[in-house]
Amino acid sequence: MDACRRELVKLQQGDAENLELWRQFIELSLEEFNRIYARLDVAFDLYRGESHYNPMLAETVALLESRGLASASEGATVVNLEEEGLGVCIVRKSDGGFNYATSDIATVRSRVAEFCPDRIIYVTDERQQLHFRQFFSICRKLGVVTRLDHVWFGLMRLPEGTFSTRQGNVIRLEALLDEAERRALAIIRAASPEMPPSQQAELAAAVGLGAVKYADLSHDPQNLIVFSWDRALALDGNSGPYLQYAHARICSLLDKYAAQVPGADPQAGALRLDAPIERQLALHLLQYPAAVVRAADSYQPNVLADYLFTLSQAYSSFYQQMPVLKADAAVRDSRIRLCALVAAVLREGLGLLGIQAPARI
Repeated sequence: MDACRRELVKLQQGDAENLELWRQFIELSLEEFNRIYARLDVAFDLYRGESHYNPMLAETVALLESRGLASASEGATVVNLEEEGLGVCIVRKSDGGFNYATSDIATVRSRVAEFCPDRIIYVTDERQQLHFRQFFSICRKLGVVTRLDHVWFGLMRLPEGTFSTRQGNVIRLEALLDEAERRALAIIRAASPEMPPSQQAELAAAVGLGAVKYADLSHDPQNLIVFSWDRALALDGNSGPYLQYAHARICSLLDKYAAQVPGADPQAGALRLDAPIERQLALHLLQYPAAVVRAADSYQPNVLADYLFTLSQAYSSFYQQMPVLKADAAVRDSRIRLCALVAAVLREGLGLLGIQAPARI
């Protein structure tokens, strides 16, 4: 460990050999990360590792010292936060190296100067809470007025205990995605054997990845999750595939309407909400914007997931009780418009969760 620490200090001080190794590590890591991100349909506008802020670290410590916030302690430089119940935060170690706190303070200074953000959001697991409370406090003492939020999430565990590389019980994300697609493909092949294999594979990816994403995002992020394959890859109940299927069923209904009334616009008809269940569904649709804002403000995607699930249940009850295509023309057109609105909300809501909404499953 001492040898590792010495190499880190050499890297931070610009050692040529360590810098070259570090560049190779970054290139290899990003190549692999981006391969998985592309599969998940995740993209970033900007990559900046902590090393980007390395030139600012000594200056940041000097600024803390000049403001009377940092002082020497047993060879290290620290900020004393004991009056706030946050202990002592080390900003330069006794060997001269810097740590995460120093990097994070420098990062805030850089981001405020470059982007003038309204807020900066940090997402890590629950074990980092003290670190963020400490460096948020230091930033406030430096005069940073930008809102700093730490969004921490609970860990995922197996029924028999914590994931551990030593115990060899780690489930890799790629293996999970492969299994999700495999299960989805088996169901799609059985349900739609006439579908071209390439289309089956594309649909299996959308359904399988939707199951994995929804299984994660539909939980309160701060709750501990006990992992199980069946729960993570659920294709029914409160799951991503259930919502995707609800959307696809409405798309099928809209196709039948288009065949029955060629050239008609489902959105053009007047809404007639005569039956109580129609009004209930319409009122639920009106709650969508508030659910999106609430999920965003609270950093809880599960709020939106819960809304979409209850919407799909409300639609199912409506469809079971109210004839649509067989109703009189004016009623039919009103109900088809209501169905189209539900499909639009499901499609957009799933999209906000990073989940595709295929028109056919």
